[in-house]
Amino acid sequence: MTGVNRVTGVNHATDGPGRGRGPAVSRRGLLGAGLGAAVLTVAGVGSAHAGSAGSGAGHSRAASAQRRGHAFLAAAMDAYPDHGPVRLAQSYADQAGLFSTAFTYDNALAILAHLAARTADGRARAVALGDALLYAQEHDPAHDDGRLRQAYNVGPYTFYDGSLQPDGFVRADGSANVGTQFGFTGTAVGDMAWAGIALSALAGRTGERRFLAGAVRIGEWIERNGRTEEPLGGYKFGVDGANQKLPFTSTEHNTDLVCLFGRLARLTGDQVWLERRARARAFLSRMWDADGGFFYTGTNDGVTVNKSPIPADTQTWTYLALDARAHARSLDWAARELAVLDHAERRNSTVPAGQSYEGVTFSSAGLVANEDAPIADSQPKPDRNGVWFEGTAHLALALRERHGRGDEARARRLLDSIERAQDLLGGGQTVGGRALPERAGVVSASSPLDTGFGFGYYPYRHLGATAWYLMAAVRANPLRV
Repeated sequence: MTGVNRVTGVNHATDGPGRGRGPAVSRRGLLGAGLGAAVLTVAGVGSAHAGSAGSGAGHSRAASAQRRGHAFLAAAMDAYPDHGPVRLAQSYADQAGLFSTAFTYDNALAILAHLAARTADGRARAVALGDALLYAQEHDPAHDDGRLRQAYNVGPYTFYDGSLQPDGFVRADGSANVGTQFGFTGTAVGDMAWAGIALSALAGRTGERRFLAGAVRIGEWIERNGRTEEPLGGYKFGVDGANQKLPFTSTEHNTDLVCLFGRLARLTGDQVWLERRARARAFLSRMWDADGGFFYTGTNDGVTVNKSPIPADTQTWTYLALDARAHARSLDWAARELAVLDHAERRNSTVPAGQSYEGVTFSSAGLVANEDAPIADSQPKPDRNGVWFEGTAHLALALRERHGRGDEARARRLLDSIERAQDLLGGGQTVGGRALPERAGVVSASSPLDTGFGFGYYPYRHLGATAWYLMAAVRANPLRV
């Protein structure tokens, strides 16, 4: 969600010699200096398992779906047992073509979902992932300033050009294995904020000072590298892989900072974090369209508000972070204006016959995507009604948080759609070459969808989508201070 430039959709990568041979970047754009996006095949999509999600209807069905979601999180984390105990979880099933890529954002969500389970195993896994983020922070191959990169490699693979990536998360020299082959080498404020939110949650749950210290280092990096005195204020996007600051300011990122800075103020007792939180929150107020009842995506230059496309998460995350009744209409806007229903009769849909899924798309641009043209070079054509399950999950959670008339019923319909997708989409997919537990893990999208920001989402089982579903299912708001 956070690594691509969500303001313009710009892909912050320098094209390398292998361009055209890699996969589509189906989650975030590139912030680094390396390969751009290229080939994706819709393999392993839509292999359906007949049958229900659990042993019965209602509560037992939902409980079964949650168990299988956690089984996917565990499988993604345990995919490379021969490469040491310090590890992150692979973000996507192998069929997505990103090999062993572990996005920082996805792993932060996995920590939060593990903690939301309130089990001994969940706590142990959250601690292990948190320690891996701290390891990456302390063993960056080029910097010692508290940053985390957009993504890391967590297991070996042979790249599309024939070159070998032989290491696990910890390289032979002890450095963290930054995702250079795909160019995932930049540092986005949003990715950093989510890592800080996860570490602060671990600090609160365990009382271990190392997690709070890591979260504070993240907050200080953001303050040094993101703070801007431009007219619209807030905190800017971050840096690319060459350590060059990027000029954009994101509503999503500043929403994340409202939570992170608020938590740091509470956990450290240092009031400076409240001033920083107020700065991020003021930016959000400038992105609010009171007439339309929604938040804009951000600004390209710090002066002019970018009014298109309008994404779903700037409507849902703002409510989860602010809990402000004055902005509650943003959820209605997202549920109404970004609503989609995907089924096999839809043009370019990859949903098997007899199935349908409801939810929201990524942004307003997806609803008018050109269905005659690929999402990007060598990628599939988009389905305008493709469901973005990650966003559908945080809309469901936000509706549950608001708890207005009809909100719980609306949320339950969305969760039912996600649970059906876990049952029926993405069959036969693997992680680290190992078969996934049956019907475990939520695909990122029901069919290929165009986000409008220069990248797409596809029907591959995904750590982030599954983690958001699990938090929505148990009403665990990760953005609450």
